[in-house]
Amino acid sequence: MKIVVIGTNHAGIAAANTLLDHYPGHEIVMIDRNSNMSYLGCGTAIWVGRQIEKPDELFYAKPEDFEAKGAKILTETEVTEIDFKQKVIHAKTKSGETFVETYDKLILATGSRPIIPKLPGHDLEGIHFLKLFQEGQAVDAEFAKPEVQRIAVIGAGYIGTEIAEAAKRRGKEVLLFDAESTSLASYYDETFAKEMDQNLAHHGIELHFGELATEFKGSDGRVTQIVTNKGAYDVDLVINCIGFTANSALAKDNLATFKNGAIKVDKHQQTSNPDVYAVGDVATIYSNALQDFTYIALASNAVRSGIVAGHNIGGTPLEAPGVQGSNGISIFGFHMTSTGFSVKAAQKAGLEVAYSDFEDKQKAWFLHEDNDTVKIRIVYEKESRRVVGAQLASYSEIIAGNINMFSLAIQDQKTIDELALLDLFFLPHFNSPYNYMTVAALNAK
Repeated sequence: MKIVVIGTNHAGIAAANTLLDHYPGHEIVMIDRNSNMSYLGCGTAIWVGRQIEKPDELFYAKPEDFEAKGAKILTETEVTEIDFKQKVIHAKTKSGETFVETYDKLILATGSRPIIPKLPGHDLEGIHFLKLFQEGQAVDAEFAKPEVQRIAVIGAGYIGTEIAEAAKRRGKEVLLFDAESTSLASYYDETFAKEMDQNLAHHGIELHFGELATEFKGSDGRVTQIVTNKGAYDVDLVINCIGFTANSALAKDNLATFKNGAIKVDKHQQTSNPDVYAVGDVATIYSNALQDFTYIALASNAVRSGIVAGHNIGGTPLEAPGVQGSNGISIFGFHMTSTGFSVKAAQKAGLEVAYSDFEDKQKAWFLHEDNDTVKIRIVYEKESRRVVGAQLASYSEIIAGNINMFSLAIQDQKTIDELALLDLFFLPHFNSPYNYMTVAALNAK
């Protein structure tokens, strides 16, 4: 069987590795328009902010790794059209040469693309996006210019907040804009997000929340000013980080799609065409919190969906267990993690929820060294009392592991009352006899 994988980042790589490692004998062709594969975009800000010196280790796979397993690799090759009826892919190389590739099974792993606001002046030089490695290189080169001192970051989600920190670490003046009233509004309720806002402001980032960019102005073809609904600000550089949408143009009018254009799949990653699978950010995914399919663009989800598709195509029926959208962020040493729904997101999705908050020290009260405060919120459905979300915030890194327990609780549809009696170990070096997670659950009304 000939299997073609279009897109060689996290989802495409996971699918190809699964097929090559577990189902030998198939012909595997991997196509990507980029010159590299497996770039960890979440590490861009770490590198650009010089928390690491070189980006080399942000790549975890190379074309030769797959060629050694017998795959055919076509990089810097753009797929221009797919004939889904005839199972033929039309492609073009960097040099302009066109060719066709047939397939028996097709895996679409084309990922996501930045949302580009078509505001007046959007085509000026000095306005950048962050997705590909090359875009990270471009921003890094801008940060190296002594004349670039005042930087506007539009969008205070994860990528925007991280690149704002990176710019500040490089000694720049940073203005962070978002139409929402806080940072990280898609993942955290206001009481949590405001803690990150205070952290950002404490480190000298100028916050402009509740502001919507309306225009970019420039001089000699380069951006010099950002205009919002509340004012105008002189800047030397603009980085747009307002979000991503599915890069699904190849599926247009041929496969069933979600409201944002993502390709609809079932729990086997199969599309409306039984010979076509879609994985990663280009596809929908089943949310255990919502109990329905939705769109959640995360690298961790991409890897899992690629594995599921690989096994199903290889011959082992495997149904994805669904996801919670678990995520985390660390800015200037302050950590936040969440999974499932915030209260705001749950209400927007039509769920009637309640929540329980608690705040305590991470370790036992009599240990004073490195004993950070932890803030927790558990979100649960009022009627069923099943857990649908959790948020944690602290300078302690332990919360990174703790959020995974809540992810599993959502996946297994555990109730807030079951969490209240969960067997959590106690040792003063790590927690208190009344663990803050237990107390939060016990306090639920």
